[in-house]
Amino acid sequence: MPLSAHASRFAGIALANITRAYPHFPAHLITAPDERLEPRSLHPAFYGAYDWHSSVHMHWLLVRLLRRHGGTSALPDTGPAVDVLDRHLTPENLADEAAYLRARPSFERPYGWAWLLALAAECRALPGEAGTRWAAALRPAVAAVDDLLAEWLPKATYPVRHGNHPNSAFALGLALDSGELSAATDRAARERLLAWFADDHDAPAHWEPSGQDFLSPALTEADTMRRVLPEGDFPAWLDRFLPALGTGAPCPPLDVPVVSDHADPQIGHLLGLTLSRAAALRALADALPDGPVRGRLDTAAEEHLAAGLPAVERGDFTTDHWLATFAALALDPV
Repeated sequence: MPLSAHASRFAGIALANITRAYPHFPAHLITAPDERLEPRSLHPAFYGAYDWHSSVHMHWLLVRLLRRHGGTSALPDTGPAVDVLDRHLTPENLADEAAYLRARPSFERPYGWAWLLALAAECRALPGEAGTRWAAALRPAVAAVDDLLAEWLPKATYPVRHGNHPNSAFALGLALDSGELSAATDRAARERLLAWFADDHDAPAHWEPSGQDFLSPALTEADTMRRVLPEGDFPAWLDRFLPALGTGAPCPPLDVPVVSDHADPQIGHLLGLTLSRAAALRALADALPDGPVRGRLDTAAEEHLAAGLPAVERGDFTTDHWLATFAALALDPV
């Protein structure tokens, strides 16, 4: 099922979320008794959608939908989206966001950083004056992220491998895809990924999933190595990393997770796992030659997408504030 079939509905979800300031979960270290803590004071551009990273990637979703489907029968009325993005993505607002990032070097590292780069890339790729305007406004924040990544990567001796926001592989893969990094930072990210993961083998896939994963540690790592290994080297690396794929043995990351309570904020992460796995499984399949392994991955991708897609809009802010982004990645990963 293409993203176009959901474009209007997903745009409505994104608009509702990025303009909703409360409830809000601030990841803000209070350093003085007189600090203003209202979401709009801390983050004039990205105050909505419950938390900063969700706001950033819901903005990404809205721009992605405008770029792919704006002005078509799938999304004929783009005026409300453009109006909101014009109010949020201003030079003044983004200068404040950039200053906030530079003043707090570990804030949203690396997940939120990567989504900001992805947002900038979508704006840059959007034809027309609006995309150019938003991309220009985002440049100070992009520069801040690039500098912060360049400072952090040499110190990141070990990767974070668990299936939540700090996952190193997911963020760096998204950052590389954006094309927004400077040449030096792009090179440093690729070198760090190879240092972390090139020698990995026999991933403990039987440990998956953990109870609040929205990323698969094994599939996310594999999907990122797909980006940085020479094309001809990747199938052999994947065979060493997840040998069960080739032998036909059980491989838990291919099994759709059980989600016992969709409304629980942590258990509900598993809904996102179905969709992030679908995207990763499809990308991995596309990187392999035809054969049984590719077939297994394609089948698992469809099963995960079918399980996760109905949960995208439930009328429950617990999941509505973020899940559509991962549905878009699963439906339209390129």
